[in-house]
Amino acid sequence: MFRLGEYQNLKVAKAVDFGMYLYDPTDAGKGQDAQDRVLLPKKEVPENLKVGDEIKVFLYLDSSDRLIATTATPLITMGGMATLRVREVSRIGVFLDWGLPKDLLLPYHELVGKVEEGDEILVRMYQDKSGRLAASMRHLYDVMSTDSPYKTGDQVVGRIYEFGHDFGTFVAVDDRYSAMIPAHEDVSDCRIGQVLSLRVTHVKPDGKLDVTTREASYLQMDEDAEKVLSIIRSYAGVLPFTEKASPEVISRETGLSKNAFKRAIGRLYKQRQITLEGGKIRLNQDRS
Repeated sequence: MFRLGEYQNLKVAKAVDFGMYLYDPTDAGKGQDAQDRVLLPKKEVPENLKVGDEIKVFLYLDSSDRLIATTATPLITMGGMATLRVREVSRIGVFLDWGLPKDLLLPYHELVGKVEEGDEILVRMYQDKSGRLAASMRHLYDVMSTDSPYKTGDQVVGRIYEFGHDFGTFVAVDDRYSAMIPAHEDVSDCRIGQVLSLRVTHVKPDGKLDVTTREASYLQMDEDAEKVLSIIRSYAGVLPFTEKASPEVISRETGLSKNAFKRAIGRLYKQRQITLEGGKIRLNQDRS
């Protein structure tokens, strides 16, 4: 039986001018009937391959939706996940370069965000209702690996594959390991497929990673303090809340977590750039 989107070891049943017909040696019919054979085009036939020989091939549908064999190596296989380049965004969907002559279709209903020509995005392969191979950006979280070699404090590289709204931002470290940027971090200027330099903040018991775009707190503090100063100035020198405000308010107004905000405020207070009074943060006039 032929398995679309997978590698198979097939035998040569017949040689013709335009290639060789292959069959599954485990099939009782032994390739006697035409429907039990698949064509390996002439340009794909290795030198010295002859009838009766076995060859490993990949099976997919050509531009006419006919089953075809190839000795080329696709970038993704059935049930697998890979990073593919967007070749074209059309009215019927997004076409991806997967290393074979016929591009792989990513239907619009399988998108999780806007993509553009030239983007490199993470997708998985599946077979649609019509029997064709297709790509999807959905449910990647379920197929990510959780056995990364990383530990807390490690610097890693991750690709954004979905914005999780209240949960955070889903990232694939090394394009394979499951990770998440917390929801309170501002990634509004990022895009699907973007690659970020990240730091591991926690390795969960199930192996998934928590990561951050921020430096370690002692390195990040100066940058956060400057950001808070700028925000206070935008409020005409008086911020109408302090570090005692709810995490939601702090995150909404500053883009910082409550702990990061408290560290920044502490730094500015020690530098005597601000005062804390009446539930407000005031910029010292001689430091404005």
